[in-house]
Amino acid sequence: MRTFLVGGAVRDALLGRPGSDRDWVVVGTTPEEMIAQGYLPVGRDFPVFLHPQTREEYALARTERKSAPGYRGFVIHASPEVTLEQDLARRDLTVNAIALPAEHAGASLHLDHLVDPYQGRSDLERKCLRHVTQAFREDPVRILRVARFAARFADFEVAPETLALMREMVDAGEADALVPERVWQELARGLMESKPSRMFELLRECGALAVLLPELDRLWGVPQPEVHHPEVDTGAHLMLVLDMAARLAAPLPVRFACLVHDLGKGTTPAEVLPRHIGHEQRSVDLLRGVCERWRVPVGLRELAVVVAREHGNIHRSEDFSAQALVRLLERCDAFRKPERFGQALLACECDARGRLGMEEWPYPQRQRLLAALAAAQSVETAPIAAQAQAAGAVGPRIAEAIKQARVEAVEHWLTQI
Repeated sequence: MRTFLVGGAVRDALLGRPGSDRDWVVVGTTPEEMIAQGYLPVGRDFPVFLHPQTREEYALARTERKSAPGYRGFVIHASPEVTLEQDLARRDLTVNAIALPAEHAGASLHLDHLVDPYQGRSDLERKCLRHVTQAFREDPVRILRVARFAARFADFEVAPETLALMREMVDAGEADALVPERVWQELARGLMESKPSRMFELLRECGALAVLLPELDRLWGVPQPEVHHPEVDTGAHLMLVLDMAARLAAPLPVRFACLVHDLGKGTTPAEVLPRHIGHEQRSVDLLRGVCERWRVPVGLRELAVVVAREHGNIHRSEDFSAQALVRLLERCDAFRKPERFGQALLACECDARGRLGMEEWPYPQRQRLLAALAAAQSVETAPIAAQAQAAGAVGPRIAEAIKQARVEAVEHWLTQI
């Protein structure tokens, strides 16, 4: 029995990056022997165990054979006879198929003892993402994983033969067999990488974006009003917005809202696009469909709807009266969910600054609207409600009295700035 550190921890150590989670492969043993040593079995589809002390994952060396289309269509074979090289051969990229014996993987890794049968270290040095073997084609999730790694390692290139293989897989219908949970998991991870635009650009280049997110794919080639968008193309603008979200360290809900805020422009007639007419509601309808299809968490859906529907109004809010500002705050549900409103403003800042030559421009609307919200929140609603009730008001009339007090508070704030 021998144990090896594999995958991301070894790769990142070679790159001098902060360490990934440590994953281990065990060669020459059985599930029964692992359990006898105190390891806790947790693998549903193949033998994976948790270390009794560290709780790190230890997987038995295994091979896989394709038995049906899609992500789950595999027959797994794990036995003491499976070698480390056979296990590494089934991995996605050569840079992830490097191993280090456990005896050299203590607190400091002794990288001169690497097991690297597929030249992953050489590909790291050349900054190349390359598939290990033709087994790559058997798992469509790998299309998404390569795109995600391209977003993480922004200065790496995808090997031409790997990109060609990804195209072949898409043409063969493998992307159609992806399950929603895995698609969303990989998309969410890719959105949080350092250059998320690369994920979607690569998915588009191999044809997978048209299968997984046709609403997004059709935005390339859609014109933008040049006075506001020097990059002209809607798809190009969207990629700049995503990278601005990464630059501003935006959380996942904001990045997802940035991704889907302009989907309606792909179906809005080109002649009305310069006036921004009609595409906001269409964007909302389309993003709801995307969220249903890929089972996006509810909180992310709700923020995305607010941003898609209101980002134009938020951009124009510097010219709003106190009454219009309070109406905007109400539509965004800012009084009940101020944190979400702050995230919506951050997404709008990413949208405004995600344009060629405008990356360093200020976005005063964000602080202005937060200040307007603070002014409106300063109103004590309980006394106003009690006074209105004493005067015989009910329901909508009480709400209107509170709204009027908030408008007056915002009007007073506007006179002070």
